[in-house]
Amino acid sequence: MKSRRLPLILALALLPVSVPFLAGCGGGQEGPPPPSAEAQAAIRDDGGAPRIPLARQIDALFDTESVGTTQALLVMKRGTVVAERYGPGIGEKTPLNGWSMAQCVTALMIGQLVSDGRLRMDETAPVPDWQRPGDPRGEITLRQLLQMRSGLRHAETAQQSGEPERKSDRMRMLFLDGRDDMAAYAEAQPLESPAGQKFEPSSATGVILADLAGRALTDSRDPAIRRRWVSDYLRTRVLEPVGMKGTQVSFDRAGTMVGSSMLLAPARSWAMLGEFLRHTGSVKGAQVLPHRWVTFMRKPSPRNPAYGAGVWLNGTPPEGVSPLWPGQGRKDLFACRGEYGQYVVGSPGQLLTVVRLGYSTPQQEAVLHDHIGALLELFPG
Repeated sequence: MKSRRLPLILALALLPVSVPFLAGCGGGQEGPPPPSAEAQAAIRDDGGAPRIPLARQIDALFDTESVGTTQALLVMKRGTVVAERYGPGIGEKTPLNGWSMAQCVTALMIGQLVSDGRLRMDETAPVPDWQRPGDPRGEITLRQLLQMRSGLRHAETAQQSGEPERKSDRMRMLFLDGRDDMAAYAEAQPLESPAGQKFEPSSATGVILADLAGRALTDSRDPAIRRRWVSDYLRTRVLEPVGMKGTQVSFDRAGTMVGSSMLLAPARSWAMLGEFLRHTGSVKGAQVLPHRWVTFMRKPSPRNPAYGAGVWLNGTPPEGVSPLWPGQGRKDLFACRGEYGQYVVGSPGQLLTVVRLGYSTPQQEAVLHDHIGALLELFPG
């Protein structure tokens, strides 16, 4: 018997200690694999978050199969970068498209114009075609436009209109029959509900707001003059004070800024936008934009507690899925959000700003959303 057992004993002695056979005999299960070297190198300071779980969340946000292509991820705590990672070919100075996050910047520009007395919140929005006698669009105010409750018929997606994606108002305005004069396309749409009564996200509204900015700054309809006035005002009154270096702004052929999208900026500049909103319009203690304006942007609109003016809030929408994390994240969370998974998240209670830029499919966006929420939860509040 002894001689028959000896080969088995010798064989067991030569087995690697981590094989499943031994684990089943009381050796214990292996834990999750360690985070990648890239994720660990991305962390400069844990900011109070547990370091290994933070590194694992960074890896999860760069998992191409589950969340798509992440071009940039940046986390700031107390105004300091604590984690930063980029995808292949991307660096800290690479301008990246925020898509609908541009509407946050447009809202800041409108705020400066209101502060200057060039626009008024509760008067009829000064769109000439809406001022004709009997036109119900003459009831639309600047406040209602900012809060996405103009009542204009704007089908943001193909699902809303029941048409192919290329026939959604957003696609037609940006790339098809409306691309040369986007404001004319957006402003020509009729009302589908009384002004102020219905919330509906709309890229067209961002273009209308940009057109109003151009009209407030110059009477000229010359595209080159409009571009110059808006560019100079945006640069000197918003982008430079906020710290959004390297930002690229697009205009259509009519000289209207594409205030809904097509605004590119490096990840650090997008983070400065989040920091600016988190500090309610101040930079290093200097109030760049009136405190009351950013408070208005971060206050729930009358028709959707999950939206303010240009930014999403951590409330529960009246219908549909929340774009943020109500019931999970902090109540004071807010975010600028763009198509394909763009995020600038501000969490005042956590002294935190998180930026993710890249490309995700609708299915991947759901996973991305959960991972960003999990990352936020790692930080103390």
